[in-house]
Amino acid sequence: MKSRAYIIIGIVLLLASCGKQYEAEQTIKDFVEANIDDADKVSGRDFADLGTTRHINDSLIDVMRLRGADHYKQGIAYPDVPKGDLYYLRMRYVYDGDTLQNTFYLNQELKEVVAFK
Repeated sequence: MKSRAYIIIGIVLLLASCGKQYEAEQTIKDFVEANIDDADKVSGRDFADLGTTRHINDSLIDVMRLRGADHYKQGIAYPDVPKGDLYYLRMRYVYDGDTLQNTFYLNQELKEVVAFK
């Protein structure tokens, strides 16, 4: 009987983590679509596993926001920097024939990109 409970708990945790992964991917796709120079040149998106970090402080976020990345617009509007841990997700993609990779940092609700590099 105990083993069935462990299996059910494992399935529930797996499904919950898959939902977070999907939500983070959608948020990043929307962010890229809105902020890259030419969204029509983006193809082949591939995402790593969603992770959390508490090693990103306000000054690192400021630097990432200032630098941005090649092929992205300047002056991107970001939300306020949230307190606590951030989620991060790496996306590999093809832009105009070049394979690129960026790491995106998201708030705890996975609704907004806080910074990226």
